[in-house]
Amino acid sequence: MANSPIKVVLIEDSPVALQILQRLLNTAPETEVVGTANDGSEGLNVIARTQPDVICTDLQMPGMDGLEFTKQLMQTNPLPVLVVSNAVHPSDVDNIFELMQAGALDFFPKPTTGSPTDYDKLQSSLVGKIKVLATKKR
Repeated sequence: MANSPIKVVLIEDSPVALQILQRLLNTAPETEVVGTANDGSEGLNVIARTQPDVICTDLQMPGMDGLEFTKQLMQTNPLPVLVVSNAVHPSDVDNIFELMQAGALDFFPKPTTGSPTDYDKLQSSLVGKIKVLATKKR
C-alpha cells in the first residue's frame, strides 16, 4: 500500500484556519485528513482513534496548547508533529527551541486566507513538509 495517502490529524481552534488546512490536505492526493480537534486534549483522543501518520497542531489554543500537547504525545504515542502557527517566527527562538525540545519536527505558517493565488504554493509547501515528516514516523 505504498500509494495510500498519508493520514493527518489537524488540531486547530480557529474554524477558518481548520477549514483552509482541511481543503489544502484533502485536495492533495498524497494526504488525507482523518480527524480534527479544537485543542490538545481532544487531539490526543482523536489520535488514539484514528492512528494518523502525522499531526498538525496549532500552538496557541484554549485548554491544552500545542506545546503541552506535543509533550504528552511524545510520552504516550510519539508521532511526527508539524506546528502550524503564526506565533512561531524564526526570530522567536524560545518558542521554537521549546517546541523542538518537546518533539515537534517542523513549523508551517498558519494560512489565513484560502486565496487562489497562494493556494498552489501553500498546498505544495504543506504537503511537502508532511511527506518528509511521514518518513520520520517511529
